[in-house]
Amino acid sequence: MLTELRVRDFAIIDSLNVEFASGFNVLTGETGAGKSIIVDSIALLLGDRAETGVVRTGAERALIEGVFTLDDAVRPEVEAILSEQGLEPDEPGQLLLGREVRANGRALCRVNGRSVGQNVLRELGERLVDVHGQSEHLSLLRVKEHVNLLDRYANLWELRTRVSNKVAELRATRKELKQLIDSARERARRVDMLKFQLEEIRAAKLKLNEETALQDEHLRLANAESLAMYAEEAYNVLYESSRDQQAALDQIAQASRALTNLARFDKQFEAYVQSLGEASAIVQEVARTLQDYREAVEFNPRRLQQVEDRLSLIKKLKRKYGDTVEAIIAFAEQAEHELSQIENSAERIEALQAREAELTQALAAVAMELSCQRRIAAEQLGKSVESELQDLRMGGARFAVSITQEEDENGIEVSETAEWRLQLKGLGELKDPGPHHPTPEPQGESEIQSKIEDRRSKIRFDSTGVDRVEFMIAPNVGEGLKPMAKIASGGETARLMLALKAVLSRADSTPSLIFDEIDQGIGGRVGSVVGHKLWALTRAHQVLCITHLPQLASYGDAHFKVEKVAHDDRTVTTVRRLQRDERLEELAQMLGTTGKTGKQGAEQLLKEAAEIKRS
Repeated sequence: MLTELRVRDFAIIDSLNVEFASGFNVLTGETGAGKSIIVDSIALLLGDRAETGVVRTGAERALIEGVFTLDDAVRPEVEAILSEQGLEPDEPGQLLLGREVRANGRALCRVNGRSVGQNVLRELGERLVDVHGQSEHLSLLRVKEHVNLLDRYANLWELRTRVSNKVAELRATRKELKQLIDSARERARRVDMLKFQLEEIRAAKLKLNEETALQDEHLRLANAESLAMYAEEAYNVLYESSRDQQAALDQIAQASRALTNLARFDKQFEAYVQSLGEASAIVQEVARTLQDYREAVEFNPRRLQQVEDRLSLIKKLKRKYGDTVEAIIAFAEQAEHELSQIENSAERIEALQAREAELTQALAAVAMELSCQRRIAAEQLGKSVESELQDLRMGGARFAVSITQEEDENGIEVSETAEWRLQLKGLGELKDPGPHHPTPEPQGESEIQSKIEDRRSKIRFDSTGVDRVEFMIAPNVGEGLKPMAKIASGGETARLMLALKAVLSRADSTPSLIFDEIDQGIGGRVGSVVGHKLWALTRAHQVLCITHLPQLASYGDAHFKVEKVAHDDRTVTTVRRLQRDERLEELAQMLGTTGKTGKQGAEQLLKEAAEIKRS
């Protein structure tokens, strides 16, 4: 609920700070005092469009702030929005909304002190406050909300959830089925491609680490002549002496003999003699290896061509399927898995089609059951609202709930006869919508079935079912029913909203309700009725009401007076909460009497209201 409203430099408001009560708050004052300006400031706080003209003359900006206390009904939705926007409340269970309009036209929106978009402020505002009267911030005029209100009124939310779950499952099944069917031609092309790729990779018969081995072999085959020449040269240097050059092995043997003789006289060279012996053995081993290698070097152009062809094939496959042989093999495994899935898609399509038929039939049954329950509840809702309108001196007004269905080739197939049979079966099992909404007496099955033919058709559906629900109103005798969202605003609208709120109060979770001009066109006797009904709404809501009727104002739990006064050659609006004596004086002035008589009249109004509230 709205616990505190702070306004600075808005229209003719200089500075205003009001703390509202949790129950029924009434605001009174002379015409033109600025009562509607307060409502306008709240509407702006809730996300309405900002105009530069609202900034008080001489000020740089207008500032509006509202502190809201969140109850259990609305808190989860609000906290979900805050979490989505990355906003956290300063205090648990509290919310601070702010709106700033600057003289240059720029407007800022804030939630808990952080800047947000206007749409965020509006989304939060729709869940916190309904302003009925001159403002357009009316939840009951949003057609998409009508089905929700009707279902809550009739306690159908559990059945509605079953419908929603079936719809979600059917949509998911249809989506997958459509993707499979729509892509049949693409799948055929994909199968051909996958088979070609697999055949190409499989024909290559790749092996892990094969490429490295081939590259090493290619290097040897391509350089066979050079390899033999270098091996021969090294062997000759190490082992074969010639007239011009003594072999390294012979030179080491000569040095070893000389060093042996030297060691006879100087023992420190004995170790070197041994080292030269080891070196001689190493040289002999290397020479033998070189000789074997030289003899084994193969001059094989045919094998070289084979290796080059194999490497070329691997390079070609790498360009298509991966950077390594391992990647190519992995690609083949994945292609094989995908091909298996595609080739099994025919079976999947058949299974999905069977599942779609099963879900469609189940959805049709539960959706038509929900539709029948709604039709019964809609009739009772219409009667209840019309009864409330009679109390509000709109006895000639008619109210009804329009429940229509639209044919759609992609919808679910239903039978009208099946609908009526469900209604007959369900009449005794309807959830009780409350003591004021009795279940009607069932008619005979033969009588109902005789009214219509057994006709099957495909009906559009969504997560709410197969019905399009809209509230209809004929405010005056002789007028036809029209969509409630299209009727003119004003006193009739406000009273209609009050009647609906009285009936739907259990179904509406909006914490705060504001009524402006609700007493337009009604007298004191009806004003008392209106006051009683508004006060009754405080069982589930906080109510703020601007009124000129003392009979209505007498029901207020908190009474605020709005005044327009001159201060420093400027006109400003002030708001103050009245105490007992001040309230008596204000009610007397509203009655148009003064002195003792006026005070007695005010006392009597408060007494009568208190007695009715106690009862």
